[in-house]
Amino acid sequence: MDDEKNKNIAPEAAENEDEYGKIQDDSLLSPEKMYNEDVIKSLESLEHIRQRSGMYIGRLGDGSHPDDGIYVMFKEVVDNSIDEFIMGYGRRIDISITDRAFSIRDYGRGIPLGKLVDCVSKINTGGKFSNSGYVFSVGMNGVGTKAVNALSELFIATSYRDGKFKRAIFRHGVLDKVEDGDTEERNGTKIEFTPDSVPGIFPKYNIRMDYVERRLWMYAYLNSGLSLYMNGNRYYSKNGLIELVKRDVDEDKSLYSEMHYKSKTLEFSFTHTADTGEKYYSFVNGQYTSDGGTHLSAFKGGFSRAIGEHFARSFEPQDLRDGILGAVAIKMENPSFESQTKNKLSSTEVKGWVEAEVKQAVIDWLLKNPADADALLAKIERNEQVRKEIQKVKTKTKDMSKKLSLRNSKLKDCRYHFGDRHALGEESMIFLTEGDSAGSSLVSSRNPDYQAVYALRGKPYNCFGKDLKAIYDNQELYYIMRTLDIEDDVEKLRYAKIVIATDADVDGLHIRNLLLTFFLQYFESLVISGHVYIFETPLFRVRKKNNAKENFYCYSEEERDEAARKLGKSAEITRFKGLGEISPQEFKQFIGEDIRLEQVTLDNAKGVKEMLKFYMGDNNEERWTHIQNNLV
Repeated sequence: MDDEKNKNIAPEAAENEDEYGKIQDDSLLSPEKMYNEDVIKSLESLEHIRQRSGMYIGRLGDGSHPDDGIYVMFKEVVDNSIDEFIMGYGRRIDISITDRAFSIRDYGRGIPLGKLVDCVSKINTGGKFSNSGYVFSVGMNGVGTKAVNALSELFIATSYRDGKFKRAIFRHGVLDKVEDGDTEERNGTKIEFTPDSVPGIFPKYNIRMDYVERRLWMYAYLNSGLSLYMNGNRYYSKNGLIELVKRDVDEDKSLYSEMHYKSKTLEFSFTHTADTGEKYYSFVNGQYTSDGGTHLSAFKGGFSRAIGEHFARSFEPQDLRDGILGAVAIKMENPSFESQTKNKLSSTEVKGWVEAEVKQAVIDWLLKNPADADALLAKIERNEQVRKEIQKVKTKTKDMSKKLSLRNSKLKDCRYHFGDRHALGEESMIFLTEGDSAGSSLVSSRNPDYQAVYALRGKPYNCFGKDLKAIYDNQELYYIMRTLDIEDDVEKLRYAKIVIATDADVDGLHIRNLLLTFFLQYFESLVISGHVYIFETPLFRVRKKNNAKENFYCYSEEERDEAARKLGKSAEITRFKGLGEISPQEFKQFIGEDIRLEQVTLDNAKGVKEMLKFYMGDNNEERWTHIQNNLV
C-alpha cells in the first residue's frame, strides 16, 4: 500500500513526507514556491481580462485563424448591434475595417447616455440580465464589450439618443476622457476599437477579410431584412436560411425544391442531394454552433418522426438523412453551452418544442408538395438499398474490425477526448502523419494528455468518385474512420482537431490531397464544422555555425533569407525535407503553445465535386493543360 501511495512522488520528496502529505524539510522548497499571504493576489477586472484573456475571447492568435481573438472581439461588438435588430430597432449596420482598426455603427436605440461608461467598462453591467431589455441574446454575462475595451489600445464608444450624444474614449482599457453635447445623428451606437499591440496580447496581427465576410454573410442569412454594409459592400438576405442552403448546393443538384420554415423562435431549411453524408449549419440566437447540440438533435428527431408518420413506414435514421443539407436556427432565453466557445448547445428544454414544431412543419410541407415528397422518398429508398449493400461488406470486415478493437498499433492515443467534458478534451487533436519516422518524432514530443498520433502505412487510396463501400474495401481508410469514431455519426468524433501532418515535399502534398479527398468525399461536415487542419512545420533552420543555441526556424524562403541576413556570413542553413528529420527536442516547440495550424475551410460546398474531379479524378486534357502552363 505504501508503495502504491508513493508511486507518483519523487524519491527525495517521499522520504521527507509525513502521513498527511506535509513535507517536513522546508529546505526542499525554494522561496518563490512558498505558499503564504504574499502569493495571494486580487486583480481588478481590467487586469484580469488582460492577464487571462483566454477566459474571455479564447485564443489570441495573429489573425490567421477564423477563431482568433480579433475576430471574436469584432463579433462581440456586432452581436450587440444584431441584438438591437432582433428587438426591432435598426435595420442597418455600417462597418469599416482598416489595416488595424474596426468601426461598427448601428441605428438601434443607443446605449443610455448615463450608463455609457459603465456599459463598456464595468464587468457584469448591461441590459441583458433581465428580459426587459433583451429577450434573445447569446451574450448574457455583461462581459463581451468590456473585454474588447480592455484588450484595445484605443476604444471609443459613442451613443446617440434623441438629439444628444455621449462619447467615452479609453486607452488600454483606462478611461481617458468623456465628451457630450447635441447632435443631428440618428439614434444608435458606434464602437471603434484598435486591438492592443503590446506583447502578450496582439503584438502582430493581420485582418483577413474573407473571414470577416463569411461572418457577415452568416449574420445576413440569420437576420433576413438586415443590411450590413462594410467598406462599400452590402450583405443582405431577403429570405434567410433557404438562401444559405441554396448557396451550398450546385445548380440543379437538389433532388427537390428546398424546404423552408420560419416562426418567431425557429427557422430551418433543408434539401437532399445525391451526395453522401449529412451537412448542417446550426445557430442559437445568432451564434454559430459548429458542433450542433440539443437543438440540432431535436431537428433531426422532428424530421424523422414527420417522414415516418407521413409515409406510414419505419425508416432507419441514416436512410432518412444521408445526403441532407440543412440549416436550423432557434431563439431562446438564457441558452446553455457545453464550453466557453459556445460551439455546442446543451439546453435540454428545447428538445420538446423544437421537435414538435419541426415535425408539424415538415408534414405540412409534404402534404402541400407531393412531387417533392415523392423525390424525397425515392432518395430514402436509394439510401436504404446502399446501406444494405454496405452492411454485407461490413459483415466481411468483421475480422478487420476485431483486429482494430484489440490493438491499433499505428495509434498512440491521448488521455482526454472530444466530448469528455474536460477542458483538454476541447483541445484534443490527432496527427495523421506519413510513416513511422515522422510519427516517432511526434510521439516523443507530444503532450499525451490531448495529442494523439496515427501513423499512416503509406499513401492512402484515392477514393474520389467511389461510393462508401470503398472505405470497407480499403484497410487504411477503414482504420482512419474507425480511429476517429465517425463510422455511424460524425457527432461521435473522438478528437476536436484532425491534423494532417505530412512532409513539405511532392509526396507529402500528394498524401495531404488524398486525405482531404477522403474527408470531402465522405465526411464533408467535418470540414464545414471546422475540425480538419493542416499542420505547418518549419522548412528551414538557420543558425550560427557551431552554435546550437541561437536558432531561427523559418516557414518560408523570405523568413529564411531574413534570418540569414541577421546572422551574416556565419549563417548555417538546414532544409528540412521531412518531419522525421526534426529531432523530438526541436519538434516539441512546434506542437506546443505556438503550434501553427491552418484550418481547412469551405466558403460553401458548391463546386467541391468539380474541384476534386479536376485534381483527383482521371487524367483529363484540362488538367494536363494546366500542368503545362504552370510547371516551373
